[in-house]
Formats: sequence, C-alpha cells, structure tokens
Amino acid sequence: MDVQVLRCFVAVADGVTVTQAAAEARLTQPALSRALRRLEQEVGAQLFQQVGRVLRLTPAGRAFRDHADAALRRLDRGLRAVHETVSPESGLIPLAFLHSLGTWLLPPLITGFRERFPLSRFELRQGSEAVLVESLLGGTADLLLTAGDPGHPLITWERLLTEPLWLAVPPGHRLARRRRARLAEVAEEPFILLRHEQGLRSVTEALCRAVGFTPRAGFEGDEVATLRGLVGAGLGVALVPRPHSAAPARGPSYLQVTDVEAARDIGIARLTSRTLPPNSERFLGHVRQHAVSVAAQEHSAAEES
Repeated sequence: MDVQVLRCFVAVADGVTVTQAAAEARLTQPALSRALRRLEQEVGAQLFQQVGRVLRLTPAGRAFRDHADAALRRLDRGLRAVHETVSPESGLIPLAFLHSLGTWLLPPLITGFRERFPLSRFELRQGSEAVLVESLLGGTADLLLTAGDPGHPLITWERLLTEPLWLAVPPGHRLARRRRARLAEVAEEPFILLRHEQGLRSVTEALCRAVGFTPRAGFEGDEVATLRGLVGAGLGVALVPRPHSAAPARGPSYLQVTDVEAARDIGIARLTSRTLPPNSERFLGHVRQHAVSVAAQEHSAAEES
C-alpha cells in the first residue's frame, strides 16, 4: 500500500474533503479518487459511501481507519528516530504539560535547553491530566509534565519538585490581611474546586479531610487560572499555587497554610516500555538537572513572601 494514499485515506476519514486532501498531497482530485478506489481493492472492501456530496466511512472503513492511523504513527516515529540518529541536535520533542505549569516551569526549561541545542524543536500540548495521559499513551507525546503520579500501569513517573499550595481568599475577606492561616478556619466556606478528573481536586479534598472537614464545592472550574479568578470575584476560597506573575490589583490574597503541609508534587512521565528518541532523552536529562534549581527558586520566593 502507498503511504501517501494511506495518509489521504485517514484525512478523508477524519472529515477532510477529497479535494483538500488531494491539494495537500499535491495530487489532482481524480488521481486521489482513483488511488482510494485502488486502496479499497487492496483491502477487499468498500471503505467509503457517498452520502449526498460527502464521503462517509462504511463499517469496514471505520474498522480500517484506526489500524491505518496506528500504522502511520508507528512509521512516523520510525522516520523520526532515523532523522534524529542522523541529526540528533535538530530533532522534534513532543511534550505535553499541565495548564498551570505553562506559565512558570515550562518556559525556563525550554529556554535553557535551546540555549544548548538551538536547532531543537518542540511540539507542545496542554490540557487536563486525563487528556495528557491519553496523549502519552497514544504516542503523540514523548514526555508529560504534570502534577502527581498518573498512577497508570504503563507509565513511569518521577518527582521533580514540590510546589506549595496557598489558601486563596477574596479581597475584603476576614483573613485577607493575614499572611498565614489554618485551613480549618475556612471549613464552613464554599470552595472553588477543579472538576473531579483533575489532580488538584483530589489533593484539595485530601488536605481538607486531614484537618477534619470535607470542602463544600461552591463552583467548579477547568483550570487553576479560573479558580483564582472566581476567588477574586468573591465566590469562595481555594487551595491553589500562587501565580508566578504579577497578580491583578483586585485579585485574591494568598495565605500560607499552617495546620497541614499544603503542596503538590510536580513530575515528569513517560511510557515505561518505550525507548525515547535521542532528543527527548536529552531533554529528560535536562529537566532532571534543572529541577533542583527551579525548586530552590520557588522556595526562595516563598520565604520572601
């Protein structure tokens, strides 16, 4: 089977028109249509059916699409490994990361690495823990920067540093002028929480239980930045990392928690059974080397506050 035709088949199966797929492949539309018919002959089944002016997958087409996509991904990884073996300093590093790490941890890591290897390139993906784990399992990311161990049997995770969590309270809150507080002091107040599939949600609930209460969810959000914004709007309190950039004038106040060790682990994950391409392996080593200095900077900033 022709690799280019397989790529076109997957593209059309995912909703791209034959005309668009042909243009991207630098083929004429009739040539691609003939090639897709030859593919059907090779497979031994009709893969598409015409519905109005749109091509839709047949049941056989749906069955073939996932296997074709997986084969192309494996081929691409092989081609990439060859390229990086020949030219390791200019290889691509597919990296996934948690939303809240994109503003402070990721930039210095990438900057420091590119100072040493200026031709290296990054393919970045961000999202929730669940989405990022799928990108690792699906092979679209080599490495994953996240908070806490994903706990998946196919994934190896290692701790890089510990990030403090602060009690965020609204402007004008009875605790807002203080620098420290016990978590138990806000036991009766509504909490702004991440949704259940997010790691910080379970960390918050565990810390609250440790001091004797279950947090009452006032609102739920998808990102830490959303939690901070809702606290700033006066809708409740939250346990969150303190922002690493200048906070808005009417933003939350951040208090150090004194009755429980409020923190979350930040680490890096990869597939246990997979050998990393050279450039991703090199970046993993870079991350390990710099984790100590990043942790020291965070600790110093916390003490100055």
